[in-house]
Amino acid sequence: MRAKTLVLIAFATIVSSRAYAETPSEQFAQLLKDTWEFELRENPLFATEAGDNRYNDQLPRESLEAQRERIAQRRKLFQRLEQIDRDVLPREDQINYDIFGRQLQTKIKEYQFQAHFIPITNREGFHISFPELPKNVPLDSVDDYENYISRLGQFRRYTQDHIELMRAGIEHQLVLPAVVLEGYQAMLKPHIVQDVTQSLLYAPFEKFPERVGKEDRDRLAASGRQAIERSVVPGYQAFLTFMQQEYVPAARGSIAAAALPDGRAYYRHLVRKFTTLEITPEAVHEIGQIEVARIRDDMHQVMKRVQFEGDLSAFIKQLRTDPRFYPKTKEELLQKTAYVLKKMDGELPALFKRLPRTPYGIRVVPDYIAPKTTTAYYSLPAGDGSRAGFYYVNTYRLDSRPLYQVEALSFHEAVPGHHLQLALQQELTGLPEFRRFTSFTAFVEGWALYAERLGLEVGFYEDPYSDYGRLSYEMWRACRLVVDTGMHHLGWTRKRAIEFMVANTALSIHNIEAEVDRYIAWPGQALGYKMGELKIRELRQRAEQQLGDDFDIREFHDVVLRSGSIPLDVLEENVTLYLRQASQR
Repeated sequence: MRAKTLVLIAFATIVSSRAYAETPSEQFAQLLKDTWEFELRENPLFATEAGDNRYNDQLPRESLEAQRERIAQRRKLFQRLEQIDRDVLPREDQINYDIFGRQLQTKIKEYQFQAHFIPITNREGFHISFPELPKNVPLDSVDDYENYISRLGQFRRYTQDHIELMRAGIEHQLVLPAVVLEGYQAMLKPHIVQDVTQSLLYAPFEKFPERVGKEDRDRLAASGRQAIERSVVPGYQAFLTFMQQEYVPAARGSIAAAALPDGRAYYRHLVRKFTTLEITPEAVHEIGQIEVARIRDDMHQVMKRVQFEGDLSAFIKQLRTDPRFYPKTKEELLQKTAYVLKKMDGELPALFKRLPRTPYGIRVVPDYIAPKTTTAYYSLPAGDGSRAGFYYVNTYRLDSRPLYQVEALSFHEAVPGHHLQLALQQELTGLPEFRRFTSFTAFVEGWALYAERLGLEVGFYEDPYSDYGRLSYEMWRACRLVVDTGMHHLGWTRKRAIEFMVANTALSIHNIEAEVDRYIAWPGQALGYKMGELKIRELRQRAEQQLGDDFDIREFHDVVLRSGSIPLDVLEENVTLYLRQASQR
């Protein structure tokens, strides 16, 4: 016993002396490293996306016990952070410190609000993303296929974890509103197949890479069929049964986040989270109303350009109903999109000093989610560069996909919007790993909305209707400030939110209803777009005024983008430093 005690004392002495020997910078670097490793272990799907393949055979644990263990560890990590003297760190590490601390605090607060009891929305969740797995994992070798099959085999457990969380949500009255769950079956039933070869998840077994031999192919295909039959299909069936028998009957009639337990405080937290600003819902609502009025004036100018006789509502009605504005085929929409982006690719050097090495492609939104999801979305490239980024175009209901919005939408989702910014971020060097994959909605979506306007500076929107499409998209994001805060904080009904969007945007009724339901199911998220764009435009105007003829748009964009996704107050600090240095030259 005495020998064991002496060893323990010696070990404690070594640990203690090492802690004293470390500088604050070394302590912080170790904390970031430990946290990164923790997050990769806890979320194997994210690890794969980040290009770390050590956990490619695993799915995350999402049970109540896993949630408790995870938050306990995050609290310990935050305690370690508080013990580090921020003031003695270099400037870059102070930025890392603030961002890291903000992220940890957000996760801890949301656990306290029990947000994990609502792990899905009407358009996001494990059940929606899992069928996309073959597109997002390596499938080049036998080992890759073994890992993929292992994940298929864990899906039933993965589903039960989510059911456990959602049952706790029912118990604590933390459930989705009933209105956003209409038609949920369409997202589940396509994956409950009698013939497993018809499952989207079976596709990798239909065509193997050449390096996988015939004998292995037969074995892997058999294992894949078994995993889908015994895990994936029963998992989706169990989730459908749970939704039908337990969750949907317990869904709430209210739509507001404020109606949840401690809901008003929770929504105020979400406003701060998604805008990265210390701002109230009331202030956001007012900003939205001001922006709506300003954009309406710009829309009237477009009406004059096309010599339209009538008021704005009549103009919007024409845009919604005139067949000439809508594609006749899916191919027409995709060709128009590809043409616009190819033209923009050639203009990017006029706007940016650095362009991403990672390419992007265009894909169609999968059928099983298309009716319930948005007009388009972007999927990140793999962190190791093994997969391109993809712009997903929704070709469902072509009568709700106007061609006059293609330019603005494409610039937002691909270049110079999401793909350019996020691919550049992943290619940044000199940042901690967590910063390369950090995503603040106000920055990421604010940049993408700002990017829509950049088309004006390089010769796009020549057609007045296309320019109106740009304004319509900007109006859409301004309306979000009004309707999101209106519904979740100020007592607006769903009907009132829809009517407000109908009166102020040219979006189709189908799109408006889908968007309003998105805001209901995902409170606060939609605020980041306009608030972020307004901040970037404000900082650009400040730079143009201060630098005058010396203002360089390429240099300004480099300042905005070279730190990756950051809170808006950090972005303002970066621009302020850039302007101070520029004035001293």
